[in-house]
Amino acid sequence: MSLSITGSRSELGRLLARSPSATANRNIHINVSGQQANTLLHDGHAWKDFARIALAGTRRAMRATRTDGAPILVHASFAFVSAVTRGSNLKDPLRSLVETILECEELVLSGSVPACVVRLGYLYGPESADLRAYRKAFELGRPYWSGPPTARQYHLHQVDAVAALLAAARPRNAARTLYATDGHAVSFTKFMDAFAHRVGRQTPLHLPLFSKPLAKVIVCEEHMQQTALAMPPRALLSSVPGWKPKFPDFRKGLDQVVDAWNR
Repeated sequence: MSLSITGSRSELGRLLARSPSATANRNIHINVSGQQANTLLHDGHAWKDFARIALAGTRRAMRATRTDGAPILVHASFAFVSAVTRGSNLKDPLRSLVETILECEELVLSGSVPACVVRLGYLYGPESADLRAYRKAFELGRPYWSGPPTARQYHLHQVDAVAALLAAARPRNAARTLYATDGHAVSFTKFMDAFAHRVGRQTPLHLPLFSKPLAKVIVCEEHMQQTALAMPPRALLSSVPGWKPKFPDFRKGLDQVVDAWNR
């Protein structure tokens, strides 16, 4: 029994490799290349060179699955693209990123090895270097770009992402596109303000929307577009069979993050 990972040096890849549940799966391959960008916590900078990284990683994962004779490839993707597939219109640069994400999904689903796609919510957790950077920013009293308070997104604790990817690694899930989110869409404003309160900043400062031309000096356009991209009003369908999030309430997930840092 073995687990092989493309993107093993990423935060999610390292968590997968350390998971005690990984040994219960038979010779599977999981591709998490590109998932370092699957969060609202990096101000858009993690999208740099994404197309090259994601496409090369996907092709590498397909070759490794075929070489190792693994019965299924689990490809980690991005839940936010559901807004686009359900009719939301995007402009570049986020549009081209979504096109790359969907191209990677199509590659694995149309390849010669059985594969499934798991679209993950925006990731957060105690392993997140970006979340630690936000803690430091809040300690210094710095404002952040929160986006429109009415645009709601789906998030997912890193621990739940690991469990969902492992649960999806079943041959019966081949050719399927599955979802793993906490199931409760909230705005980035609500999410980050809740985090700020937990690290001692009761009144976190927001960069106002009218400051967008000036804010672009420090915040990438991709991040601004993501915080403004609302998820579909209906719940996402086809969640990973046999999987439920340990942290369906983001507030409890953030409590776990802070508790882990304080140990």
